Amino acid sequence: MGDAGDGNSAYGHKAFKRSKSHFADRITADGRDGWPVDAGRYRLVVSRACPWASRALVSRRLLGLEDAVSLAVADPIQDDRSWRFTLDPDGRDPVLGIRYLSEAYDRREADYPGGVSVPAIVDVPSGALVTNDYQRITLDFATEWSALHRPGAPDLYPRARRDEIDAVTAEVYEDVNNGVYRAGFAAGQEEYEAACAGVFRRLEALAERLARQRYLVGDTITEADIRLFTTLVRFDAVYHGHFKCNRWKLAENPVLWAYVRDLYQTPGFGDTVDFDHIKRHYYQVHTGINPTRIVPLGPDLGGWLTPHHREELGGRPFGEGTPPGPVPHGEEVPASGRP
Repeated sequence: MGDAGDGNSAYGHKAFKRSKSHFADRITADGRDGWPVDAGRYRLVVSRACPWASRALVSRRLLGLEDAVSLAVADPIQDDRSWRFTLDPDGRDPVLGIRYLSEAYDRREADYPGGVSVPAIVDVPSGALVTNDYQRITLDFATEWSALHRPGAPDLYPRARRDEIDAVTAEVYEDVNNGVYRAGFAAGQEEYEAACAGVFRRLEALAERLARQRYLVGDTITEADIRLFTTLVRFDAVYHGHFKCNRWKLAENPVLWAYVRDLYQTPGFGDTVDFDHIKRHYYQVHTGINPTRIVPLGPDLGGWLTPHHREELGGRPFGEGTPPGPVPHGEEVPASGRP
C-alpha cells in the first residue's frame, strides 16, 4: 500500500492501476542479489491495515520467523509523508531510529520519485530499504528462508503444487485482491460495474471450489489461502461499504464465511488482524471516497469466533507440521482490534 495502490494518488480521472514494486531485490539463501538470509539483519515494516503487508505478517507467524526478522508496525493513518512510526515512543521506530518509512527509501535511493509502500524490508545495519516487492516477499519467506523456519513449520509453497498455486493466486489477485481496489477507486460507472461484477464472479467460483475442499490447493494451508484471506477478512468491514462491493456481504455466503472464519481461528491468521487499524485507515485516509472521514461502527465482529465446521471436510492445516506458538510479546493485536 502507498505506491502499491492505497493512497489518495491512486485514483483520479484515469482507471485505477496498481504500481509495480520499484525495489525488487530478493533476500536469498545464496545472497545472489547482495542480500543473504541472515537472522536479525532485516526488519519487516508493515501496516496492519494493509492486505499486502498482512500476507507477510501471516507468513512470518506460520513459519516462525519472528526471531529472525523483527517487526515494525506503522500507524494506520498516513500523513503527507506516508507511513509513520507514531505508535512507537517518541514517534520513532526503536530499531531503525526513523520517524518515517520514507527515510529508509531515501537511504536506498535519494530523490526516489515513487510512493512509499508496505510491506517493506529494511536492512538494519545500513538503514536502507531492501525490497517492497509484496508479491515476492512471502514466497521467499517460504522457500529462501527455510533454514530459519521453526521446527514444524508448514510448507506454504510446496514444489509439487506451485503451478496450481500460481494459477489460483493469479486469478485471485486480478479479480479479488486487486478487483476490490479497481471497484473502489473507479472514476466512472462502467469501470466500477465491470470491476465489481468481476469481484463477485470470482468469489462465486471460489465458493464452488471451497464447498468441496477445505483449502484452495491440496489439503493444507498454502500461499494461496494467505493471499485470499487478507482480502476476505477485510471484505465486510471495508470493501462492502467503502469500496461499494456490495452485492452481498461475505457473512451472507455460507461457504466463504465459514472458510474465512476457519482461517481466522487458525493460529497465525486472526492473531495478526487488527480491525480497528483496518477501518480507520480505509475510512480516514481515502478522503476522495469518504471526505467526512467518519468511521462506521459496524459490522459486529462477534461472528468471527463462532464454529465454522470446516474440519468436516478433512484437511490438515499445517500438513506434517504444527501450529505456531503464542504471539511474541509486544506483537499482540490490542483488544480494540479484536472481536
